[in-house]
Amino acid sequence: MTAKILDGLSAAAFLQSDVKRAVSQIQTEGIRPCLATILVGDDPSSAIYVGNKQKAAETVGILTRDHKLSSKCTQNELLELVKALNQDTEVHGILIQLPLPSHLDEFSVFTVLDPRKDVDCLTPYNSGLLINQKATLKPCTPTGIMALLNFHEIDLESLDITIINRSKLVGKPLVFLLLEKNATVTICHSKTKLLSEKIKNADVVISAVGNRKDFVVRADMVKPGSIIVDVGITRFEGKLVGDVDFENVKEVAAWVTPVPGGVGPMTVSMLLKNTVTASSLCKDLIYP
Repeated sequence: MTAKILDGLSAAAFLQSDVKRAVSQIQTEGIRPCLATILVGDDPSSAIYVGNKQKAAETVGILTRDHKLSSKCTQNELLELVKALNQDTEVHGILIQLPLPSHLDEFSVFTVLDPRKDVDCLTPYNSGLLINQKATLKPCTPTGIMALLNFHEIDLESLDITIINRSKLVGKPLVFLLLEKNATVTICHSKTKLLSEKIKNADVVISAVGNRKDFVVRADMVKPGSIIVDVGITRFEGKLVGDVDFENVKEVAAWVTPVPGGVGPMTVSMLLKNTVTASSLCKDLIYP
């Protein structure tokens, strides 16, 4: 058996076509969706991620504003920028690229961010709405994973799902989205005992470690016929790879995501969708 591919490129193209139509529609209401990005420091990978998000936004008609701060910027300087963008009526979404330098307090920054412009769903307010199934803006990577599975008509009800990640960007919000689909969820991390057994017993494995040198999902760890979603991405031995030994796992699993071309494009697509949704909130509309 060779696994079917969870094709993020095709799913993302489908979603972005909807977003592009929504941008055109909301422009008839006198709104031009605009995404402001904030990059603190000069980390090359973060700069690439922000640049890719800006390019994707522009292809669907979303305006972008680029804000770069020194790695030595103060907490107050960052907070003042966020507050200014909160007040800017021409900015609808605010993306703060993570991680921030260690001397900055992420929680304080997201406490200040206007929840209506929180396109990553990281404010305490939006996180609370997510838990209560009331969120309008939802976190990009988790919703991208859900959209990818839905695009391929995979029903998650009653499935045993193991997540290898407990971050606020992926693992924690993903738990609540999966519970909404009546899945049974186990969340694992670096201190989890018998991790291989938990992976082996799962119908669906979602791995977001991003450290191929120290962690890899091997074929002997995977249940035959399972669904493997690889969120991790790192450069290893000169190549971009995920957490999963793709070539061998695909001979065991029923479905598997490639890296690149799997979850990554979906994350960007959901960011674009959130930006349009955020722009619609200023006139009590909901698009797309």
